[in-house]
Amino acid sequence: MCGIAGEVHFDGRTADAGAVAAMMRSQERRGPDSCGQLMRGRIGMGHQRLKIIDLSFHSAQPMVDTELGLDMVFNGCIYNYRELRAELEGKGYRFFSDGDTEVILKAYHAWGIDCVQRLKGMFAFAIHERESGRLVLGRDRFGIKPLYYSQVGKRLRFSSTLPGIVAAGEVDTSIDPTALQYYMSWHAVVPPPLTILNGIRKLPPATVRVYDAEGHFTDTLYWDPPFGPQDRDAARAKGEWEEMLHASLRDAVRRRMVADVPVGVLLSGGVDSSLIVGLLAELGQTGLSTFSIGFEEAHGEKGDEFYYSDLIAQHYATDHHQIFVPSSELLDELPGAIEAMSEPMVSYDNIGFYLLSREVAKHIKVVQSGQGADEVFAGYHWYPPMASAKDPLAAYSRAFFDRDAATLDRQLGADWRNGGTAPLDYVREQFARPGADDPVDKALRLDSTVMLVDDPVKRVDNMTMAWGLEARVPFLDHELAELAARMPAELKLAQDGKGILKDVARDVIPSAVIDRPKGYFPVPALKYIDGPYLDLVRDAVSSKRATERGLFDRGYLDTLLADPKAHITPLRGSELWQVGLLELWLDRHGVG
Repeated sequence: MCGIAGEVHFDGRTADAGAVAAMMRSQERRGPDSCGQLMRGRIGMGHQRLKIIDLSFHSAQPMVDTELGLDMVFNGCIYNYRELRAELEGKGYRFFSDGDTEVILKAYHAWGIDCVQRLKGMFAFAIHERESGRLVLGRDRFGIKPLYYSQVGKRLRFSSTLPGIVAAGEVDTSIDPTALQYYMSWHAVVPPPLTILNGIRKLPPATVRVYDAEGHFTDTLYWDPPFGPQDRDAARAKGEWEEMLHASLRDAVRRRMVADVPVGVLLSGGVDSSLIVGLLAELGQTGLSTFSIGFEEAHGEKGDEFYYSDLIAQHYATDHHQIFVPSSELLDELPGAIEAMSEPMVSYDNIGFYLLSREVAKHIKVVQSGQGADEVFAGYHWYPPMASAKDPLAAYSRAFFDRDAATLDRQLGADWRNGGTAPLDYVREQFARPGADDPVDKALRLDSTVMLVDDPVKRVDNMTMAWGLEARVPFLDHELAELAARMPAELKLAQDGKGILKDVARDVIPSAVIDRPKGYFPVPALKYIDGPYLDLVRDAVSSKRATERGLFDRGYLDTLLADPKAHITPLRGSELWQVGLLELWLDRHGVG
């Protein structure tokens, strides 16, 4: 929806207006419709606005409520804001706007940090209490909206993007060696609070942080649902689960149509996005705009799924836009996509979402997208083996990790070798947490609360917001996710994954889309690197700056460059693209 920024001093010094302005400028594409800045002594706040709800100036930010003594910046959308507003009006609160931002302000005043329990939506916010000097930072349950921060001495800065913090200056931009382990081992997933840079951290999802006037803070994790059947769930028949799921899906999709502008759908042709279109049709939606993208074939691998997206578009008579990207354009746009990444991300989907968002933003400002269904309903190939695994940790790491610790230590440069065990240790700790006994549930909890946040969700936010486009993800409705977490694992594992979701979908959309082979967002040119793509990556890993950094062993790089197609990770990614993307990202942002 927007971009937020701020600076707070906990030693009485005055906040730097120029630093706040620099953070805002760096993320103005997130909110191209208007901007605002508030400087109040030791605190400064900035906001770039994308107008979605209450298009008037009354919902401009930073929002100041003089009556309550609160200042606020907010990025996201609260889908139940009208219901909350009615409840707050019943408690005597008066409103000066018609949007969701003011509802959060009033809700915080009424219920304190517990207000987040009532919010249905995606959000990252900062609230300043003028009287007490407290600062409250909050992030939604799935971390759909980002929130980065940096603390140097008694100065705190926060921003919707990591490059925003960098733009303000005076921050340590050296590479975090532990984060490098995660990047290379866990398919570029770097869990919070870490980022690839030593001086910048990110607030974990489902967290509210409260700073007092002296800078001491406390964190509250407000959402951590149990996985596995609860209470009377064990007695439920499959048909009852399906009825509950269908109703919850409908609610999730309906909520995400709340807007004062049209809402479309990113239609890949897979079961997830197709189901969103079908559910909207059930709800009576007509004239829906849908969008799909495809790329050139490479090495015999098809680069589009237009057959299936066209099938759904024709079935529901949507206003469909089919976007084809030639390889030459893909190469030209890569630098822009890399610049749009708040953190380096290796998934090929990034460039696809970047170019798709560019075209979609020419037509509308808001779309629904199918991200999250695989992590919530067990759609990936590594879940079935978990069901019978005697060693869940080993089964998960074999399927998902790009390399083991010993291999990583050989492939990193001499100055960066530190054992490489942090990612596996982290997963071990997560698997040992109470609240998920079944091995499949352990993996689903980890993927939906950590991996999902710092790969698919971050990817969608970064690439869509680079073009001032807001993406909403109904499969990450927290009530839907809670329901899915309670379902027996075997219901989700059926039919090669997402079994119960597919059964519900059969009552909604054509079966040809459901029974097709599982597809991904294919960008073959970045998987089988050759020609100009190989030249780009070779230049990146061989540059003077890359050589000085020495992140990777020179022999390892030479092996990759000699035969890129021979080195593919368990998740079907290119090892050369992984190392090349990191170097390209560091250079693009002038860090490391």
